[in-house]
Amino acid sequence: MEIKEHVINTVKIAELISDRLIIQSAQDGLDLLGDVYYQGFDKVIIYEKDIIPDFFDLKTTIAGEILQKFSNYRIPLAIVGDFSKYKSKSIRDFILESNKTQHINFAESLSEALERLSE
Repeated sequence: MEIKEHVINTVKIAELISDRLIIQSAQDGLDLLGDVYYQGFDKVIIYEKDIIPDFFDLKTTIAGEILQKFSNYRIPLAIVGDFSKYKSKSIRDFILESNKTQHINFAESLSEALERLSE
């Protein structure tokens, strides 16, 4: 995994780049959170392709556990990907509500994620 740094108005944003899954469990999410926090990043961008598909099945509770940690530690997160493939009403509603809070963001592109995290 590579961390690409973006700085917007003195805010350090970590863009996580990988050719394999980064998050396969709630513990992976917590480990990731600790790692980026330790490195002094304020916000995080991760790609949907680097997250286990079960994350997007809300019944597994993986998303809730991970996103709660990011919220508790006040580390805003953007997940970049094509979410149209998820047909479940619950995940679509979850994405819509998350984007309203601006703490957990679902974006279609890196530029959209950076824009959301710079607000």
